[in-house]
Amino acid sequence: FFLSLSSSFLNPNSTIEKPETNNTQMTIWRLFCTKSISISSNSKTSHFSLNPNSTFSQFTSHFRQFSTSFLVTKIPKKFRKKRKKKESPRTKLVQTQPNINPHFENILFRDTHFRFLTKTKEFLSKQPHHVLPLDDAGKLHQQLGFPRGRKVVRSLQRHPSIFEIYRHNDGKMWIGFTDFMEKLLDEEGKVMNEMESDRVSVVRKLLMMSKDKRIALSKIYHNRLLFGIPEDFRDRIRKYEDYFKVVVEEDGKRVIELLKWDPTLAVSALEKEYMVDEDKVKKAFKFPIKHGKALDLDEGDERKLNLLYTLPLVSPYSDGSKLDLWTVEAEKFRVGLIHEFLSLTLEKRAYIHNIVEFKEEFCLTKHTYQMLLKQPRTFYLAGTEMNWSVFLKDAYGEDGVLLNKDPQVLFNEKLYKYADMKVLKPNSDVYET
Repeated sequence: FFLSLSSSFLNPNSTIEKPETNNTQMTIWRLFCTKSISISSNSKTSHFSLNPNSTFSQFTSHFRQFSTSFLVTKIPKKFRKKRKKKESPRTKLVQTQPNINPHFENILFRDTHFRFLTKTKEFLSKQPHHVLPLDDAGKLHQQLGFPRGRKVVRSLQRHPSIFEIYRHNDGKMWIGFTDFMEKLLDEEGKVMNEMESDRVSVVRKLLMMSKDKRIALSKIYHNRLLFGIPEDFRDRIRKYEDYFKVVVEEDGKRVIELLKWDPTLAVSALEKEYMVDEDKVKKAFKFPIKHGKALDLDEGDERKLNLLYTLPLVSPYSDGSKLDLWTVEAEKFRVGLIHEFLSLTLEKRAYIHNIVEFKEEFCLTKHTYQMLLKQPRTFYLAGTEMNWSVFLKDAYGEDGVLLNKDPQVLFNEKLYKYADMKVLKPNSDVYET
């Protein structure tokens, strides 16, 4: 049939039945034309092909005109292996699950909860008459500590016993302290006055630990809440001319300098504790010495060897700038200095930004985080890798409560208790939640 059909196609005088009369014949006709054209084109180029499998390529070329989109070439999404996203330092916890201390972590959650209270209290206390226009407050999210893009009213309403919103005579809305909060501020002022001599000693000890016995006033002011130093301490230091001197540098920066060295203050908390419990101090830090397996030391001998390498410790009141930066003695100095720095704080803890602010004065390095992680017996690092806090473990009990509380700490706890209370009982200063 195909031979007769081809001969008819080649002969112009021959008559062929019309394809329209029969669908089957039209299909065969189209198939023949397609095959003949593809075979003729392959026959022309076959002798130029360098491919030894040219016969196979000719065979497969007939199927290239068909679509393969219906074939599933990818694994369905529900069956794909899910990759774990790399955790960000902003959210990744410092401690792993077996070592997490929930009591210390909850203290940081408390800081976050009362961040607005703490920052707004400090800001309003410095304003005339302790008031601020509500419109201006809405633009000060960084100074007042409320989330950017949120309304400040929502944060104020969380502490109705501390802050109030009222309409002024000019018709504008203002915010300020409640009468109850004004009484608490007077109480806090009395605590500041009673503890002034202790705060002066803290500043003197900080200057004695510093490299050049001088620190910028702005750094002490930024960290004043950490040590319980009053907001007007820059005016109060004028009464202590025997201890301090304020120098104004060429760039206008004010620096406080130490005038008198007191050997009775140059005794660290570790040295005092050593006189009471020698074994406890010996176990506080660990600086292991590397040794080969050929020594074949048991656990007791290894502990004695490490103890010889760890002791004696370096006093934080010595000149650390003269030590070689990467020696064990320099690391002992930096570890002891941070221990003493934390012992001077109110709650025996500090955030990374508090420590970094004194980096130059205390000869600290960028490896402070790794250095503290190697001393888990004394320090506990809480929070995330981007914003971590270091605690003195011995200053807290097993329940996470501070053993020796400063009067300022007792006042702060009292303030936190009232800040979360809503209703005032008649004829009483006690609030109900």
